[in-house]
Amino acid sequence: MSKASERTTLADIAQAADVPVGNIYYYFKTKDELVGAVVAAYTSDLRARLASFDRHRTPKARLKDSCVTWQMSGSLPPQYGCPMGTLCSELDKRDDDLEHAAAELLTLSVDWAEQQFRLMGRSDARDLAVALVAANQGISLLTNTLRDPELMSRESHRLDRWIDSLA
Repeated sequence: MSKASERTTLADIAQAADVPVGNIYYYFKTKDELVGAVVAAYTSDLRARLASFDRHRTPKARLKDSCVTWQMSGSLPPQYGCPMGTLCSELDKRDDDLEHAAAELLTLSVDWAEQQFRLMGRSDARDLAVALVAANQGISLLTNTLRDPELMSRESHRLDRWIDSLA
């Protein structure tokens, strides 16, 4: 983790959340427990989000909707980047179970996209899935760094056309 996040205490987190520090300590004895709960919540949310795309009958429609949903993540990327990508990047600096749990988030995304591309009959499904997730994560970083929300919108439209070209 970065030096700033290593110095952050549970008391700092309680203050930022505007809750009594005792409330934090009631649920989490250490920062690692709190971070583990955050990773578990992101994992659960991601699984639900990916499952929600099953409302579409075709893998192409599921992939395209996932790109639109990514683009509609609103004001977060311009201001903060992708919360999931940032979490994974920070936890990747560690050498413990939290590092591996965070990696699962990106693996879930890649595996899901791979399944969709495979259902489209693509023999290069894994490579396409990695490219899609990399494009989404990369545009979040650029949108945040350059503070230009239009970048995310343009990339979403480009990915939409790209998925069409693969079908």
